[in-house]
Amino acid sequence: MSVLEKVRPEQKPAAAREPRVTDEHGRRVRVGELALRYVLLLAVLALTVGPFLWQLSTSLKGPTEDIYSSPPDFLPGDPTLHNYERVADTVPVWDYALNSLKVAGANVVTNCVGSALAGYALARLRYRGRRTATLAFVLAMLVPVEGIIIAQFTTMRELGLNNTLVGVVLPGCIGAMNVLLMRNAFLNLPYEIEEAAFVDGADVWQRFLRIALPSVKGTLAVVAIFAFMGAWDDFLWPLIVLSDPSKFTLTIGLNYLHGTFANDERLVAAGTVIAVAPLIVLFACLQRYFFRGVGEGAVKG
Repeated sequence: MSVLEKVRPEQKPAAAREPRVTDEHGRRVRVGELALRYVLLLAVLALTVGPFLWQLSTSLKGPTEDIYSSPPDFLPGDPTLHNYERVADTVPVWDYALNSLKVAGANVVTNCVGSALAGYALARLRYRGRRTATLAFVLAMLVPVEGIIIAQFTTMRELGLNNTLVGVVLPGCIGAMNVLLMRNAFLNLPYEIEEAAFVDGADVWQRFLRIALPSVKGTLAVVAIFAFMGAWDDFLWPLIVLSDPSKFTLTIGLNYLHGTFANDERLVAAGTVIAVAPLIVLFACLQRYFFRGVGEGAVKG
C-alpha cells in the first residue's frame, strides 16, 4: 500500500452519498427543513382546496347518500348530475349567470383600459400634482366599501341608474389598487426605450400603445383577473342596487336556493360549483400571464 493510499481517507462511492437538495439560490436545504415546508404546504392546500372539494363532492351525491358523515367522504358512491338540473329548475341560474357575465366583462374592460391609462399617466408623464394624485389612489384603498356605500347608492339614485346593470358596474369600473399595479409596472420599464421613440418622433399615444402597453401584458392579466373576480363574487352592492329579479346577478340569485323551512345542501353545493367554475377557467387560461404580472407590478423597495 502506498503512502497516498494510507493518508487519503476512504471515500464513499457516488451512489452512496447523501443527495444534495438546494433552493432556487443554490443553497443547501436540510431534509428536516424541506419536510417542514412540504407539511406546511399540504396544510395550506387542505385549508384552501378542501372546502371546494367537499362542495364538489356534495353536489354529485344522490339523495340517499349521507353528506354529514365523519370523517367526510369525498368520493360519492353513486355520482349524479341531477342536482345541477334541479338548480336550473329552481332558479333561472343561466339568466343570472349571463347578468353576472355582463357585469364582470364590463368591469374587466373598464378596469384594464382605465387603470392602464391612469397608471401610465402617474408613472411616465411629468406634470404638477402627480405625487398628490398617487397619494389619492393610495388613500382610496384605505376607505372601506361599507363607509361609502350609502353615498354610492344616493349617487346612483340621482343618476337614475338604480335597478340597472350599469349602476352595478359604475362604482367599481376603475379600482385604485389596479391603477397602482399598472403604475408600478410602467415604472419598471426603462426610460431609454421611450426616449429613443421620442427622438424618432413618436407622440405620447404612440409610446403608450406601441411600447409601454405591450410590455406590461402580464400586469394587465392580473388586473383582468382581479376585476373579474371582484365583479363576479360581489354580493352586497348588487343586492342594494337591484330590485328586479330578472336583473339579479348570480350571487344574489343563488341565495334563493336557501329556503325558509327547507334547505338542501346538495342543491346549494351545485349552485356554488356553478358560480366558482368560471373563475377556475379564467385563472387556468391566464395563469401564465398572472405569475409574470405579479413580478411586473411589484412595489419597488
